Amino acid sequence: MTHQEGTGSLRLDDQLCFALYAAQRAVTAAYRPLLDELGLTYPQYLVLLVLWERGETTMKDLTAALRLDYGTVSPLLKRLEAAGLVRRERSARDERSVLVACTGRGEELRERAACVPGALLTTTGLGTQEVERLREELRQLAERAARPAAPH
Repeated sequence: MTHQEGTGSLRLDDQLCFALYAAQRAVTAAYRPLLDELGLTYPQYLVLLVLWERGETTMKDLTAALRLDYGTVSPLLKRLEAAGLVRRERSARDERSVLVACTGRGEELRERAACVPGALLTTTGLGTQEVERLREELRQLAERAARPAAPH
């Protein structure tokens, strides 16, 4: 078996990573007009989704939910805080822990954002079952890709 046969083609269009990259860019672009109306970037929207779902949460739990590191989330929170949408404060119980929560203005934005999740369904014509299947397959892919590689 040649190296190419064992690992697949080196053609760009045959790469799973490129298909994921192109899909992610297209999905983000589909959301952009809606998020522009809300004054949010896509990563800021993701932060707010976590806060709307969980309420006040620690920075540690927020970064874990988003699967991002502190250095990536911190600037997002700084901009959201400057816009008056979130607040950050040290935990009274543990000074090392930073708590993050939506402000009243951030909670009000939740109602305006209610139309955003359905935008992809409308744009793509995907049905609910197709979205659920695709989401589950992508979750499984992410879990598998995050595992340490088996030794050769």
